[in-house]
Amino acid sequence: MNIKKAGIVIISTIILSIGTLRADEGMWMLPLIQKLNIKKMSETGFKLSASDIYNINNSSLKDAVLHFGGGCTAEIISKEGLVLTNHHCGYGSIQKLSTVDHDYLQNGYWAMNHDEELPAKGLTVTFLDRFEDVTNEVLDATTAAADPKAREEALRTISDKLTTKAVGTNKYLKGRVVSFFGDNQYYMVITKTYNDIRFVGAPPSSIGKFGADTDNWMWPRHTGDFSMFRIYADKDNNPADFSKDNVPFKPKKFLTISLKGVNQNDPAMVIGYPGRTNRFMTSYEVKETSEITNAITILVRGVRQNILMTDMVSDPKIRLQYSNKYAGSSNFWKKAIGMNETFEKLKVLERRAAEEKVFTDWVSADPSRVQKYGKALDDVKSAIDGRAKLQIILKYYTEALNSIELTTAASRFSPKPEGDTREPRGGRPGPVITPADFYKDYNPATDKKVAKAMIALFKEKIEATGLPEFYKTIDTEFQGNIDAYVESMFAKSVFVSEEKLKAALAGDKKVLENDPALFASKSIFGATTKYNKELDKYRSLYAQGQKLYIAGTLEMKSGQAIYPDANSTMRMTYGKVLNYSPKDGVIFDYVTTLDGVMQKEDPKNWEFVVPARLKELYNAKNFGQYALKDGRMPVAFLTNNDITGGNSGSPVMNRKGELIGTAFDGNWESMSSDIIFEPLLQRCINVDIRYTLFIMDKFGGAGYLLNEMKIAK
Repeated sequence: MNIKKAGIVIISTIILSIGTLRADEGMWMLPLIQKLNIKKMSETGFKLSASDIYNINNSSLKDAVLHFGGGCTAEIISKEGLVLTNHHCGYGSIQKLSTVDHDYLQNGYWAMNHDEELPAKGLTVTFLDRFEDVTNEVLDATTAAADPKAREEALRTISDKLTTKAVGTNKYLKGRVVSFFGDNQYYMVITKTYNDIRFVGAPPSSIGKFGADTDNWMWPRHTGDFSMFRIYADKDNNPADFSKDNVPFKPKKFLTISLKGVNQNDPAMVIGYPGRTNRFMTSYEVKETSEITNAITILVRGVRQNILMTDMVSDPKIRLQYSNKYAGSSNFWKKAIGMNETFEKLKVLERRAAEEKVFTDWVSADPSRVQKYGKALDDVKSAIDGRAKLQIILKYYTEALNSIELTTAASRFSPKPEGDTREPRGGRPGPVITPADFYKDYNPATDKKVAKAMIALFKEKIEATGLPEFYKTIDTEFQGNIDAYVESMFAKSVFVSEEKLKAALAGDKKVLENDPALFASKSIFGATTKYNKELDKYRSLYAQGQKLYIAGTLEMKSGQAIYPDANSTMRMTYGKVLNYSPKDGVIFDYVTTLDGVMQKEDPKNWEFVVPARLKELYNAKNFGQYALKDGRMPVAFLTNNDITGGNSGSPVMNRKGELIGTAFDGNWESMSSDIIFEPLLQRCINVDIRYTLFIMDKFGGAGYLLNEMKIAK
């Protein structure tokens, strides 16, 4: 197929989709709102123009929404750069700032003035400046490439050229070329990042994480999942490293807050940074996701999390050290469980297979389509089948062996040979982690238990030919006794503590070279490198098949509503406040209240402890201006907005674009929604802004922050 023509097909398909759009489904690109969405939005009840939402010449709603920490969304809610996001989005930063004596996770925190705002080391927020469609330029530069390697080089060259042109001499802007529709369309995304971010406040975990793992992904929900930060800038309002001379950021736009609340069928809009969806996923990939990715995740993380939780419950220091690690692990662990459950319950694999048959029949009906798209599904299937064994091995490496912190530390903190710029094993580009950062949140005794369990589990699940080299040491020097090997490694390694590491770095480097943890780390890295190279041939085959399948699907569905998969770029979704029925005879209301918090209270279960101060406010019905008309205190509400991971912290806005809540979760009955949108079941769970302000004001005593907000009463 002529790849350049595919881009034209896609653009035409999108424009022709206007008449069939659903208000609830779709993660829509902001530059296309005028063409695709605004008419339907107006019919739904929104009182906004497309330029109110996205405008590159004047301030608009997109200027009040930011990418928070690279994995969440947040919004600016005051003229002084005050930022609102989820508690679980700020969780890592709050944990880093906490100590046993000043545990801001457990006890909460509120700065009572700017001087008490705490620098959140390593945290950044990123604003979208604009999108630019560069599809033609990229396709012109890459279509003639002879092979995948040449194409990759051509893409890198044209991306660098386009970025330089887009950013110019502005040192504060960054640009990157992003693929959409499986490499069939490309946009330049231009952003600005601020890195002096300070923690303003958050409720205790008994509110911000109320219900913890039990309630995660569930409705009815009663979690006050929010935290607040502030952006600081230099005197010219530009990004700057932390300095006492920096001042609160002056935003182009901040959101007006509405205390009017929500009712069934009210219009609701979400703008944010959804991470990844796979709504063009084939049946072959559904099977792979269920039987390999999710199954291994569920097994391995379940074992590790039990070890962590046992130690966390027994010691406050360990609880603080591992709270963020545990939360990060358990969130996707439970999602994987729910995804597999809904895959089966909603017959996702069968539905995808049926769609593929329709596609195959459509292709077969026209010789020209056979020539263009005839191999698409075969290529995807061949890649999935061919890589199955490698995927299993690498997934166990990622989930099991890469979760041993001692060997990760050895990889990260051992001196690198000159010219070696590779990332630490298991690591990704991000904030620099110092030994002090790492060891503050490291407990060798806990990690030792994890290491024993993970090394044993890996050996049980992987054939001998797939084991890294250190297993030979276990067999030859420890007679196959994994526990004895781990005990010896932890006893001899200098990477078990910051003190031992500093001494080793200052002394004889041979001590480091012969360190058993470093040897284990190198053997793990060597094995994963080998298997990833073997996977390369399947990556190219899969990318080729996927690209053609998506291009063909777009052509086949010309005139229907089609939007690109989420890829961590800013998107808009619009719909309504809406209840749902999870099963026959049951209807879940669209709102929850503080009554439900009290009904769930269980002083013997840390997940459902209710703070004494909150009970006092509840018993006195001291809810102020935040109460419902019937006197109850709202906590959360539902919409049918189309969200996924990365949307956490996204602003939920009413028909006027006023802030009514903060998105923080999806519901259990639609856990397959990253693959297939379920209109009757899929719901977005949101913290009501009135509960956020009630906790900040009445519970936290930080009502002074209201003075810098704009509130529509």
